[in-house]
Amino acid sequence: MSSVSSYETAEHYFHRAADVMGLSANMRTLLLTPLREVKVQVALELDDGQIGTFIGYRIQHDQARGPMKGGLRFHPDVDEGEVLALATLMTWKTALVNIPYGGAKGGISIDPRKLSQGEMERITRKFIDQIHDVIGPDKDIPAPDMGTNAQVMAWIANQYEKFHGFNPACVTGKPVELHGAQGREEATGRGVAILTRSFLTRLKHDVAGATIAIQGFGNVGSYAARFLHEMGAKIVAVSDAYGAIYSAEGLDIPAVARHAAETGRVSAIEGATEITNEELLTADVDVLIPAAIGGVLTKENARDIRAKYIVEAANNPTEPDADEIFEEREILVLPDVLANAGGVTVSYFEWVQNRQYFRWELSRVREELDKILDESFDRVWKVATDKGVPLRVAAYILGIGRVGRATVLGGI
Repeated sequence: MSSVSSYETAEHYFHRAADVMGLSANMRTLLLTPLREVKVQVALELDDGQIGTFIGYRIQHDQARGPMKGGLRFHPDVDEGEVLALATLMTWKTALVNIPYGGAKGGISIDPRKLSQGEMERITRKFIDQIHDVIGPDKDIPAPDMGTNAQVMAWIANQYEKFHGFNPACVTGKPVELHGAQGREEATGRGVAILTRSFLTRLKHDVAGATIAIQGFGNVGSYAARFLHEMGAKIVAVSDAYGAIYSAEGLDIPAVARHAAETGRVSAIEGATEITNEELLTADVDVLIPAAIGGVLTKENARDIRAKYIVEAANNPTEPDADEIFEEREILVLPDVLANAGGVTVSYFEWVQNRQYFRWELSRVREELDKILDESFDRVWKVATDKGVPLRVAAYILGIGRVGRATVLGGI
């Protein structure tokens, strides 16, 4: 597990960019301090008759550029520090891809695997009862994250509308039948694939034939694998919570996806060798894509990483100490704040469609997404080149700069 807290990591990366920008101490404090932190009790009767008491959070970090936006995470490790770190990251991420949002994040400290569908629904509705007055299409728009999905977003929309009337733009990542956007489920993974291609192309390395290891085969990892496989990349290793698989010739990703859907895990598939998650991280590949939890690349394993490039599909997967080692070893890292921005970008498209009561075709969603991500990548690359800084620092400079200018122009 990570020895550095998520918030310490987020703060470290902020200050590194702020140093290059010459930001004053006052401005740093203003930009880092969250607008509002909400912590609520979520109590309900469980299926066995026991009373369950859980803690829910919604941290709204910044609204200088528009209503706040961020996922809702159901995971046993959810705590205030992690939620604050992720809310802060969302502020820079939405600014970096230049969509009119600020950053927020939420979560409930529960293990969805230990709860029935009915318990999950009751917990979600109770949570919205507690926070409905501080969220909404012009205030703060939740979205799916680890442990939540389109079904949870449907419950949120339904519960919110009991207080506020028909309002599909109150949450994104909804099922298409309830005014969700086509392409939202695939968006983060597709974005990872599009940006990996842009990254490799800029490095004069063709994506076709590139060897790739993906840690995590959930929503993000599986879609990233699928789109990269379609681009001709050779996905040699993937993993989930139960273990990892490897094939030097490249895995048949559609077959792995079918196997995972049937068995609930990627392991024990014919034609692949079973390896550990640690072995996957240190595989000899062109690109390593951490697409699961944070804090997996640490100073303990950073010198063992053999990938030439790292694309951060997960949030905060690299600890600052590891980042310094990668710089020293000239391993280029495409940072999370850009690499996984596809999800929030298509969430923005969903919100726009809901506000207009008009639906886009999937082809338009993909076209607009690819355009925004490619343009954002080009800007980050230019700042990194012009200022002689790593891509992460360049991405933060762009995001912080936009938020800082909006804050100053709007007035304190």
